[in-house]
Amino acid sequence: MANQYTFDTIGIVHSCYKDKFAIPRQARLVTASTAAIELLAPYNEIEVTRGLEDFSHLWLSFIFHRHVHKGWNTTVKPPRLDGKQRFGVFATRASFRPNPIGLSLVELDSIEQQGGKLLIHIKGADLLDQTPILDIKPYIPYSDSIPEARGGFTDLVDEQFFDVSFSQQAYEDCQQASKKYPQIELFIRQLLSLDHRAYFYKKIEKIYSTRVYDYDLKWSIDQHKVEVISLKSC
Repeated sequence: MANQYTFDTIGIVHSCYKDKFAIPRQARLVTASTAAIELLAPYNEIEVTRGLEDFSHLWLSFIFHRHVHKGWNTTVKPPRLDGKQRFGVFATRASFRPNPIGLSLVELDSIEQQGGKLLIHIKGADLLDQTPILDIKPYIPYSDSIPEARGGFTDLVDEQFFDVSFSQQAYEDCQQASKKYPQIELFIRQLLSLDHRAYFYKKIEKIYSTRVYDYDLKWSIDQHKVEVISLKSC
């Protein structure tokens, strides 16, 4: 029988991504995204972050908390390959794992004490709001960067990016939202330039939506062009 271990949640993520759909499949693809890790007691003492500000990037170990009770699969179909091939779960970063633990590389923005809370602000995250954090480690370039590394099936397909345009309504919505979130137009352009659809949706014409920040974002896709329809307060 396998050994069992119990871990503490050291922090909770407050993220711009409020829904699972449209979260980038890897970190740092949407550099304009913002999030903050709120460290929980007893890990919310400023001493635990001493020296962390000297590093530019962080490794985050987290829990796929929406998948905890969904079990795991021995093989999965990576969306990058449009569901045409299966790979063992350990050859992918799919969330349906024996232990639903993820690893994310993010940029450190700042560390802040605010109203009795200790917050680590990060950029480029691929984390759902309220994601539990298990551990934080600094990214170390001399050992973590391997330029000659092979990427398996991810080397087989080049990333395709959509052209993103805004309807008049969406443009006006975005201008209004930028008063609170100055980079929201750049964030939306980066986010929707990626194809977030599961392979079985790619032949279906529909309007897509997700929640980001305090807004309900709607868009449509025609071939490799995206039109942002609206950005309304939730």
